[in-house]
Amino acid sequence: MDIVLSLCDTLFLDRAYAAVVPANKLASPDAFEYYANQSAAAVPRMPASLKNHALASATQLQQLIGLEPSRFADRSALVRDDPIREFISLFLITWVFGCLLYFITSTLSYIFVFDKDTFKHPKFLKDQIRQEIWVSLKAHPGMSLLTAPFFLAEVRGYTLMFDNANDYGRVYFYLQFPIFIVFTDALIYLIHRGLHHPAIYRYLHKSHHKWIMPSPYASHAFHPVDGWAQSLPYHIFPLVMPLWKFAYVALFVFVNIWTVMIHDGEYISNSPIINGAACHTMHHLYFNYNYGQFTTLWDRLGGSYRPPNLELFYKETKMGKAELDRQVQEMEKMVAQVEGDDSFREYMQNGAAETKKQR
Repeated sequence: MDIVLSLCDTLFLDRAYAAVVPANKLASPDAFEYYANQSAAAVPRMPASLKNHALASATQLQQLIGLEPSRFADRSALVRDDPIREFISLFLITWVFGCLLYFITSTLSYIFVFDKDTFKHPKFLKDQIRQEIWVSLKAHPGMSLLTAPFFLAEVRGYTLMFDNANDYGRVYFYLQFPIFIVFTDALIYLIHRGLHHPAIYRYLHKSHHKWIMPSPYASHAFHPVDGWAQSLPYHIFPLVMPLWKFAYVALFVFVNIWTVMIHDGEYISNSPIINGAACHTMHHLYFNYNYGQFTTLWDRLGGSYRPPNLELFYKETKMGKAELDRQVQEMEKMVAQVEGDDSFREYMQNGAAETKKQR
């Protein structure tokens, strides 16, 4: 995340901070000015007095893509390595980039993957797509605010992240990815299952379960604390295990794309191992099953695994009356058991709204 922050500083944040919080006067030549005036060949070893995490990130950015700090780098009273500035910047980056990633991946999934027959499901809500997007937009600022401290800890060196892919050897470099999946899958399972506890569910997780038959846009339609809680394993991992810092950014993108994929309604995989869209549909329909994120392992160990209905994998039966009637009958029993009533949903039936009194 330090390279991402340095890139954003160079491209637009330096100029923004210089305009909003200008320095009283231009500083005398400092580390950034010194750095900017050096040739690429002279940069690899900087003088000890110039070493700080902001300068190190700028140096690495220059070495990677040849982009040097602009003339605005030292023209704000909030210098690059000021923790307040870094927190604000990371919050804004997480918010804006998170929204862009959400809209791009969800829209691509909606256009090219999402099964539009889902609109015919009796439990698809009136104006559901609009509602999902609105809930997501409201959640992103809160999730970003809660996430920024973890990114700040990473940028300031309080994690076990490493720069060089060879720091822990070739074997660990490849093992870090399956270890990450197993570690985060286990913690997400525990957190997600905990969110279904009656004392917590109605306050945090209920808003995500409004979508009985979700679309890709439901992927981030959470209460902000709920969405943040389920992201915690991703941020905890580099605090306890070494992780290549470029993998950290790539995995952030991967986790967000995966979250969209398991809400896309296209039941391609009937794998007993991978927790795909079909498994997650069982969770949205029947609430108390399939809490895992990536695999079915922890649900199997925890006794909460439910294999997807086989009818979901065949176009002839996926939206057949017998299958839909079975889903609706069991789903309504589960709603009564988990939520008590269903009055905060307004369904579509054959293109017309089945009106229910709103809470």
